[in-house]
Amino acid sequence: MDVKVKMPSVVVSIEVAVGATVTKGQCVAVVEAMKMKNEMPAPLDGTVKSIAVAAGDRLKPGAVIMSIE
Repeated sequence: MDVKVKMPSVVVSIEVAVGATVTKGQCVAVVEAMKMKNEMPAPLDGTVKSIAVAAGDRLKPGAVIMSIE
């Protein structure tokens, strides 16, 4: 399952690495939108398969941050 942003955002930090085990609700990334920092939660328990962005990247709505299986 993909973790996606809902609005134009800038990636502040990625909190996990590829191969990391995450639990549902765990913060996996922090993005800034409308001058507010938002924690992006893992949508399910699983393993991070890929990370598609880096800190500083500007994202459009619907952009994929990472994939968790």
